[in-house]
Order: sequence, then C-alpha cells, then structure tokens
Amino acid sequence: MTGNEFRFFLSCDINLPVTFRIEKLEGHLPSTNSTNPADIGNIVEDKKPELYVECALYIDGAPFGLPMRTRLESSGPPFCWGELITLSTKYRDLTTNSQLAVTVWDVSCGKNEGLIGGATIHLFNMKKQLKTGKHKLRLWQGKEADGSIHSTTPGKVPKDERGELERLEKLVNKYERGQIQRVDWLDRLAFKSMDKIKDLESSKNGSSHLFVLIDFCSFEHRVVLQESGPNLLIPASIASTNELVTVWDPELGKINPSEHKQLKLARSLNRGIIDRDLKPSSTERKSIQRILKYPPTRTLSGDERQLLWKFRFSLMSEKRALTKFLRCVEWSDVQEAKQAIELMGRWEMIDVCDALELLSPVFESEDVRAHAVRVLERADDEELQCYLLQLVQALRFERSDKSRLSQFLVQRSLSNIELASFLRWYVAVELHDPAYAKRFYSSYEMLEENMIKLGMGAGDGGDGFKLWQSLVRQTELTAQLCSIMRDVRNVRGGTQKKIEKLRHLLSGLLSELTYFEEPIRSPLAPIVLITGIIPSDSSIFKSALHPLRLAFRTANGGCLKIIFKKGDDLRQDQLVVQMVSLMDRLLKLENLDLHLTPYRVLATGHDEGMMEFIPSKSLAQILSEHRSITSYLQKFHPDEEGPFGITATCLETFIKSCAGYSVITYILGIGDRHLDNLLLRDDGRLFHVDFGFILGRDPKPFPPPMKLCKEMVEAMGGAESQYYTRFKSYCCEAYNILRKSSNLILNLFHLMAGSNIPDIASDPEKGILKLQEKFRLDLDDEECIHFFQDLINESVSALFPQMVETIHRWAQYWR
Repeated sequence: MTGNEFRFFLSCDINLPVTFRIEKLEGHLPSTNSTNPADIGNIVEDKKPELYVECALYIDGAPFGLPMRTRLESSGPPFCWGELITLSTKYRDLTTNSQLAVTVWDVSCGKNEGLIGGATIHLFNMKKQLKTGKHKLRLWQGKEADGSIHSTTPGKVPKDERGELERLEKLVNKYERGQIQRVDWLDRLAFKSMDKIKDLESSKNGSSHLFVLIDFCSFEHRVVLQESGPNLLIPASIASTNELVTVWDPELGKINPSEHKQLKLARSLNRGIIDRDLKPSSTERKSIQRILKYPPTRTLSGDERQLLWKFRFSLMSEKRALTKFLRCVEWSDVQEAKQAIELMGRWEMIDVCDALELLSPVFESEDVRAHAVRVLERADDEELQCYLLQLVQALRFERSDKSRLSQFLVQRSLSNIELASFLRWYVAVELHDPAYAKRFYSSYEMLEENMIKLGMGAGDGGDGFKLWQSLVRQTELTAQLCSIMRDVRNVRGGTQKKIEKLRHLLSGLLSELTYFEEPIRSPLAPIVLITGIIPSDSSIFKSALHPLRLAFRTANGGCLKIIFKKGDDLRQDQLVVQMVSLMDRLLKLENLDLHLTPYRVLATGHDEGMMEFIPSKSLAQILSEHRSITSYLQKFHPDEEGPFGITATCLETFIKSCAGYSVITYILGIGDRHLDNLLLRDDGRLFHVDFGFILGRDPKPFPPPMKLCKEMVEAMGGAESQYYTRFKSYCCEAYNILRKSSNLILNLFHLMAGSNIPDIASDPEKGILKLQEKFRLDLDDEECIHFFQDLINESVSALFPQMVETIHRWAQYWR
C-alpha cells in the first residue's frame, strides 16, 4: 500500500458481531460500596468488593439487543477481567449514533446491587471510522451509563481536564495499532518515562477518578461507516456550516469503464493493417520523444499510451521505445497480448539497463520476462556481477519457483566461481524471509545440484562436488566466527581483555582456525584462497557490538584483513557499497577516475556479515591528533614546493575523492554523516562508511543538501581557492555522467522494492521517487551545472561565519 492510498472496509459489508474486550478497572473504589444509606451500618469492613461490568449497545439513543455481563472479579485493585464480550448486534447494523454503555456494579453488599458508576463511548469517531484499539473511559461515579444521543455520562475526559497522561495514552494506542514506527531501544526509554509520569499523575489525583479500560478489535484496514439502508444526507445541514464533509469513494483508483471501452475501440485489431503504414507527424514525433525520455518510474497517461500503441510499427527500430510500448499493452486482452509479444520478438535489441526494467514487478508476462533474460545473456560476467544483488531480489516477482531468470543465474554461475559464491550467499540470506523462503530455497537447491554435476561428463566426478564444498566451508567459517564473538562478548572487562580472549581462543581451543586443513575461498573475494587466521594480527574494535578485525593468511603468501560483525543487518550497507562500486565503474567508462574506495561488504545473514578492512583513520581521530587534514597529509606526502606542502598527486586524489563521494551521497540521500564515519587513507583518498540512513532519512535535524564538512573545504585551501574550484568542476562533471545512467540506477532500486532493507521496505515507492528527484531529469546538462554549483555553495556557506540563521542550522549538523 502506498502513502497516497487509503484502503478501507465498509461497515455495511461486515457480517460479524460487535466484539470488544473489557480489560480492567483503574483507580481506587470509594470507601462505601453501597449507595443506600440504610446499608452503611451493615457493611463488614473486611468484605472484598465483587465487581462485574454490564455492557449495553444503544443505537440512535435506544437500547439495541440484550446487555452482556462479565464474570465477577474480587482479586482487588486493579480489578482485571480481560474478558471478551460478543454482542448479538453485527457491525453492519450500526449507525452514526451507535454507543456502548458500560456500567460497573458491586454485588458484595448482599442482596442489593451497589452501583459503582457508568460511562458511554461512541463506536465511530468524527471521521466516521470505527474505533479500534484500547480506550480508557472515565466513570461517572454513582451514575448508571446513559445511552441517549446527548449522553450525560460520556467516558471521554473533557479537553480542559486532560493532562499529559491522557495525551500519552492516545499515542500508545496509535503505537499498538502500528500507526507509529517501532524503535526498540527508544520505545523502552519512552515507556520507562511514561511509567514515572503515570505514578506522578496518580499521586496528584489520588482516588478521585475511576477508569474502565476497553480494547476494541482491529481489522486489516480501517472500517468506514456505511449504513445498509439508503444514506440520505440533508443538504441544508451541510450548507449551514463551514465544516468539511468527508465522502468515501469505493471506486477510487479503479479503471474508468467508459475510458477503458474507448481505448479498446481505438485499438481495434482490425486497424492493425492500417497502423503498419502510419507515420507520426512532427508534433506527434516530439510527443513520442518526450515520452521516451520519461524515467522508468513515470506512469503513462491514457493519451500517451494510445499514442505509442498507434505508432507501434514505426517505433520498432527505436530500442528505447520497447519498455514504454510494453507498458501500453492491455495484457488481459489475449489478442492484443499476442500481437505485442510478436512485435517484441522483432523489435530492435534493447540495452541491458532496459532489460532490468522488464524484470520489475510492473511486468508480469512470462514472455516479457523471458525476453529480458535473453538480453541479459549478452552481458559479460563483470557487468552481471554489478547487478547480481538486484537480479536475486527480482526472483520475488517471477511467476514460478524455477523461473527462466533463476535458471539463467545458476547456469552463468557454473562457469564463474565469483558469481557462484555471491549468488549462493545472496540466496541464502533470503531464506529467512517466510514469504519467499520456498522460492529462494528452490534456487539454492538448483545451484547445488548443477554445481555437483560439473565435471561428471568428463569422467572426473569429484570436481563439482569439491567446488561446492569449498563454498559450503565459507558458511562453516562464519558459524565459527559467530561462536567466537559470543565467547568474547561474555568476557568481563575492557576491550583489551576481550582481545586477549580472542587470541587465546585462536591459539588454543580453536587452533584449527589458525591453519585450515584445506584452503577456503574468501566470502568477500572468492578468487582469493585463505589458509588460516593470524592470531597476533587479529583484534576487536571498541564498540557496542565488538566487531572482530581478523587477519587471514592467503595461499599466495599475502594477508587479507576483514571485519566480522554479529548483531547488525549489513544488507543496507551492502546495497550502498554496491551502488558506489557501480557508479565508480560508470565514471571510469567516461574516463573520470575519482579515486573512490568501494570496499567489499557481504551480509552472511539477516544480522551478521563481513566487510573489507581498509587501513585508514576517521576525520575525528585525524583532527584530534593533527588538528587539520593538511598536516596529516603532509606527514605521508610532504613536498615543500607542492600546494600546502603536500605533493600535487596526493592533493588531487583528495579533491577527486571528496567530489565523488559528495555527488554519490547526495544522489543516494545518505544521512547521519559525522566526522567518525568519514575516513581518510594515507594516499589522500577520502571515503564514507556506515550507511544506516539512506534515501533522504536522517536522524539529525536540518541536514544540509551536500555532505561536505568545513575541514574538507579548508584542506582544499578554502572556498576561494583554485583547488576548491576544481573540486566543484569534478562534482558537476560526475553529476552529469551519473545522470546519463539514471534509468539504470532507478531500475536497480525498483528491483529492490520487495527486499527487507529497512529504508526501502518502509515505503519503496516514496524512496524511489526521492531518488528520481535527485537526478533533476527536467534540466539539461548546462542547467544542471548551475543547479549543482548552487547546491554546493549553499552547503559550504553554511560552514563559515558569514551565514544566515537557516544555514546556521546546517552548520550544527556537523557538531
């Protein structure tokens, strides 16, 4: 469901009895249980109250159906019933003025029933939506619940008497209904603070008020009032007030039948012979060219779809037009679908980036998806590896478990061990998804069966089996690393104690990890064979999750350092780093090398994974030790004649890497940037880590449009220097190059729409539209240069003294 949709049920369609739960009574009972003064002398002091709740439904002020009673409860305050009440009335019978009357009685006084109090609550809110979740009703003590239209016992606390507690309880109700996002660590703190407020409020009020807690049942969607009889609205009552009137339209978003019929007639297949010879006029040609430039996320209007259908024969030589044409097809019409598939087979061969669009959830036809796979077969292994993560996610949108796409991915992996290793991991991680576990397991089995069969035809039956076992040992290794992390975390003391425990384990109980019996392919770089862990070079990072920094011996005598994390979902980081790697490739294809650092990241589970360790220091550490980036670079690349005492090559590397990451973090909407997650290498390469917030999300208020800190600009000689001007030039050049591949990047994110990556799963459509906005596809290259320069100037002017207040807020972001 997208943010713009409002799905609902009509109350007249719900043929179920009205159901709710009486939870408990809060507050202290008055000292006298009986309302009859004659009985006061007969009260036995140690007699426990015996309470029950009577529930009656009133429709339009009159009782409707039989009242229901709960069991007796005498367990003392708070009196908890937790009893489900089912009335004889059904939801379809309810009207606008439907009220629930709740009265609490005490029968401990003997024959006469003692009235505690009563309250009423409307079943529909002001927006004519059925109330759901928990509601707290204030009892009118000594009064029986009044179910008349203008009730004298409303359970809702008057506005002038509401305190902080009532406001918080309303928010808790929304939270429990799933209308407020859950953040575990923050929720625990919030509920702890709320308990304190509750104790404070109750001590203020003493025993003056009694409350009954009721929990109404919830439905999959909201329930909107619609009476089963004719709904007659009196125009005069509406016209006499300035109130907004809500009208629920059940047909909203559905196809207009008259427009659909008109399109069907206009597309009459009998005109197919005429259409073959039709040529667009100059005006129509301009309209078609405008449509072809639309991003893949753009929905075509009825007129645009009709235009492309009309000139489909003349567009067959235009490869960019195929994806747009296939969006125009009425796939429910068998004859039309058949003609579209025939034309698709004769169409000019499309590019790989357009084939990715055909694998999105928009296209359900198996013929269309098979055509996309045929195009992908032309891509080489290096290009295919760039898109492998998204192609695995696209398996969710296939029509069967053993689809053409899954067969293609398995077959290509058999001839490339890197593809096979990554495919196995990408599929294995998704086995935790209950909705698609069966599909991903089917692909996993297919890969295993086909790989084991490798070499059998040549008479060497062991080759394929050994190859598969070399990949399985990667999983065994990660399982052992998880076990080590559990042992290390249980060690009391500081980080040094944990490091000692790690090295002790590797040298003693787990010495088989120091020298493997057989080399294992590195999960991060499968072409590299690792032979064991070097205990003396392995360590632990000082952070909450205590990630391991492990040094592996390689078969060729080298050393491979990785970071292993447990307790953190690395799938979002994996996606961002993959996009950085792809963008680096796109820039280099245009002969622009911005010295990026797309370090490898691999999620090996939904809460574990590993990443390549790059020797570097955070800007926070550099500034505390060297006071500036310039003095740090001078230490490694001094040159008295060079700019700022640094070699020209090192400064150029720094400027280029700053430009590359400034553009990429802007496009991907990377948030939560601070000096601890900006790292700098000895050779001057700056790079970003920790991508917990993407697509515009940011935990800090007033994030600047460009993630560029003051110290980076100062290292370039300030905002007036020639090096800063060169930085801006690289930014604009990179931005325009990446804009040319906007369709590819948007298609890749569209294929991730069904994934469990937090910032995409929350609202895929909104996230992709935010990404599309960053490309400014409405501007040409020259206009984009001016736009991006203004963007940089805005962000940088926020970092220096001459600033206005709004920009001052952006400066606070980096503190």
